[in-house]
Amino acid sequence: MKISIYGSGCAKCQALAKNAEAAAQALELEYEIEKVTDVNRIIDAGIMRTPALMIDDDILVEGKVPTPDEIRQMLS
Repeated sequence: MKISIYGSGCAKCQALAKNAEAAAQALELEYEIEKVTDVNRIIDAGIMRTPALMIDDDILVEGKVPTPDEIRQMLS
C-alpha cells in the first residue's frame, strides 16, 4: 500500500503522516509513505486543500487531520 501525504510540510501535514502511519501499523499493513510538498504535483493530483491523504490512487482526506482511529476505519 502506498500512503501519500500532500502538503507544505507544516505541523498539520506532519500530524497527518504520523496518524496515517499509526493506523497502518495498527492494522499490520505493509506500506510505504511518501510526503509530497511540490505544489505542481499537489495540483496534478487534483488536491484542492492540504493536508491531504491519498492511499494508492484514492484521495481519502483533504483539508483536515483525522485521528489514527478514523484513518484505520477508512483503511479497513
